[in-house]
Amino acid sequence: MSDQVTASHILLMYQGAMRSRASRSKQEAAQQIQQIKQKIDTGGDFAELARQCSDCPSGKRGGDLGTFGRGQMVKEFEQTAFALAVGATSGVIETPFGYHIIRRTA
Repeated sequence: MSDQVTASHILLMYQGAMRSRASRSKQEAAQQIQQIKQKIDTGGDFAELARQCSDCPSGKRGGDLGTFGRGQMVKEFEQTAFALAVGATSGVIETPFGYHIIRRTA
């Protein structure tokens, strides 16, 4: 079992999410993240979509979060990132920060 992963993500926040300044509703965020996921699933460039769409500052780096260990991310995010095979992309997950799509890169 790996103690560290390297991952990128796309985050869409919504009104009421932790640290959110987004004006979109939770429903709007859910719809938008599903559209982004469909683009990725049909060959869209993950890093470019992160730069265009992500509400996280990591979006400027194509969603790159670097390497992190267990206990550094919120539970839902950590469980998903560590469960992915290298190169795999998650489905949409929700954390207190909003909706994420995660790609494990190492």
